[in-house]
Formats: sequence, structure tokens, C-alpha cells
Amino acid sequence: MKKKIAAILAVMMIVLAFAGCSSGNKKTSATIKKAGKLVIATSPDFPPFEELQGDGSVVGIEIDIMNLIAEKLGVELVIEQMDFDSVLPGIQAGKYDVGVSGISVTEKRQKNVLFTDPYCLAAQAIVVNEGSEIASKADLEGKKIAVQTGTTAETFCMDNGYDVSSYQANSDAETALVTGKVDAWVIDDLTAADMVKAYNATNEQKLVILGDAMTTEPYAFAFTFGSEELVADINKIIKDLIKDGTIASIFEKFEAPYTQPQV
Repeated sequence: MKKKIAAILAVMMIVLAFAGCSSGNKKTSATIKKAGKLVIATSPDFPPFEELQGDGSVVGIEIDIMNLIAEKLGVELVIEQMDFDSVLPGIQAGKYDVGVSGISVTEKRQKNVLFTDPYCLAAQAIVVNEGSEIASKADLEGKKIAVQTGTTAETFCMDNGYDVSSYQANSDAETALVTGKVDAWVIDDLTAADMVKAYNATNEQKLVILGDAMTTEPYAFAFTFGSEELVADINKIIKDLIKDGTIASIFEKFEAPYTQPQV
């Protein structure tokens, strides 16, 4: 009996410990305002959404949006940089307030983090070298595809049986394509447009974005579970920024096409 009681007490202690961790990770508007800052986790290698500048600053569409959200909350925006595949685990653990890294909302990710309403819709683009025999999604069968680690491009390609090579950064995936290590590169369309334009401007060998997209998906910001109140407040801000045209104007500022989600 004593062993049973001890086992029950041990289980109770574990449950309480996890409950305590969950409570500690909870983010609310009140805790954010008390701290005086909104800490975002991002991988700044995803232009035009976030990009690292020579002076160490991070700029981009999502950075502008988050600055406006922080301003509405009356707090300072703090940017923590990391690899993309560390963003969502950091949010789950409560180390950061918001995951802001061109994050597509998927059913799998919704099991691990809480998302805001989408602020835009994007597609997964297929990039190839000019002159490639790959002209559409149907031509990818049996070809090697470069993707960034931890992205929906990686998940989609793996789930659908493609031969995938994963890279820590999109710049590495791009290099793999131009050096012939892979046959195609799958990446979010707006970032593809930005990176391909920059590459083609300085290289004789050109890259081409196919008209046939892999998938279409919504972009949103990620929070730890328990942050429903904060997410509700931020959803109101996002809705207003969409309705008054502010988010569309930010996309225009970065010369990026904008597909508005339903609000």
C-alpha cells in the first residue's frame, strides 16, 4: 500500500510540476505591459518578412507589423535571433513571447502552439535554374529538392514522398540549387521573389520561379498555450491593421504583392 501511495504522490508531483510550468509560460497583455517589452523569436534570413542588415538590425514586413503591435500595447519590441527550427520550440517553452518568422499555420503546428488570425496568404514556390527540364510541379517526381529545415516546405515535400535535402538557411538551399546539388528549391513565394531577384541581379546564371505553386497557406504569429487573452487582443490589432490598409501598405513598402485573408 505504501508503494502505491508513494507512486500516486510521485505522479501528483509530476502533474503539479507541469502545471506550474504551464502557468509560468502563460503570456497575457498584463504581463507583457508589466515587463514593458514584447520579445519576438525570429530567423532573419527570410526577406522580405525579416532580414538581417549589415549593422546587425533586423528589418522586414513582419518586423514593421510587430513594431505597430508593440506600440499599440505600449511596450518595446525586443528581437531575439535564432535558426528557424528553434523558433517554435522556444515559444512552446515560454522563452519568448511571440514566434515571428514567416510561420505558416498548419494542423501539426496548431497542436504545439497557439496562432493569431492570419495576416496574409502565401504560397510555396518552386525555383529552378534557367533552362531546367522542370517546368511544373508534376516534373518534380524523382528530382532532388532543397528546402529550409523546419519549414512547411520541408514537411510538405517529405510527406509527399519527394527526395528532400534540408538546409539550415534558405541561402544554403539557394546555393545547393545553383551549384547543382539539387534540382529544385521550394520556398515561400514572396521570399523566393526577393531572393531570386537579388541573385539574378548579380549572376550570369539565372534562377526561375515556376508559375505552378506547391501549396497555398496562411501566415500568422505563434504564442505559447495559455496566451489566449493576449492573442485575442493582438487579433483585434491585426484586424484593424488589415481593414485600414496598413498591412497592405507595409507589403507595398517592401515591393511585395499582398493577398489579404478574410477578416
